[in-house]
Amino acid sequence: MAIFDDEPVKKAPKHEVGQDLALLSVGELTERIDLLRAEITRLEAELQQKGATKSAAEALFRR
Repeated sequence: MAIFDDEPVKKAPKHEVGQDLALLSVGELTERIDLLRAEITRLEAELQQKGATKSAAEALFRR
């Protein structure tokens, strides 16, 4: 609970790596898989963008 009313309330993460999965339903497991796939896609896009930026910088400094 927040001490002051203007402090944002922290939400519990929807998934934690290593979390016990025994009590989750099939639907909850499917939701988590979808969530993790979306996160992997986001991470891969960021990795690709950083690679393109690095390549552009290397090309600039090779001149």
